[in-house]
Amino acid sequence: MYYVTYVPVYPYSLPPEYSYERQSMYWPPQNVTDSANSPHFYQNNMERRDYGSSPFVVNIDQATRQNNTFRTAIWTGTHLQVTLMSIDVGDDIGLEVHPDVDQFLRVEAGQGIARMGDTKDNLTFERRVQDNDAIMVPAGKWHNLINTGSTPLKIYSIYAPPEHPFGTVHRTKADAMAAEENQ
Repeated sequence: MYYVTYVPVYPYSLPPEYSYERQSMYWPPQNVTDSANSPHFYQNNMERRDYGSSPFVVNIDQATRQNNTFRTAIWTGTHLQVTLMSIDVGDDIGLEVHPDVDQFLRVEAGQGIARMGDTKDNLTFERRVQDNDAIMVPAGKWHNLINTGSTPLKIYSIYAPPEHPFGTVHRTKADAMAAEENQ
């Protein structure tokens, strides 16, 4: 009969930590030439347009940081829309409500204050936000996002279902307000 001595692995020796950085085997090389039917965002070559319901891959962090328009829709599908936004220093998105649309906002750069409430005069929810924060806005909630930093607030927003017409580009907040008045 053999006796095997049990030697516990933990906590005496820890396994190597997993690297959460992008692994090269999962990402194509930067010199890949993309066809018109397979748009990708590699460095600065993404055309700023709505890629519609076509398959689409984007480095959302890089695209968001490079966006200088108040709002640009980059993908509008049947049930979902992705927009890039740049909120000027001291400005805001503007108090709004989407009765039938849930919204996800992600801060890629900058800082601000997110406010929400059941009525436009009763915004009971307020949180400071900064890089890497995500904000979930339930349908029917009044909300606003205010840039309190010293640089433009760079965010992307996901609407489900889509909120803006296909191909929306609002270079400034004034353009966005004018477009909403004309709807």
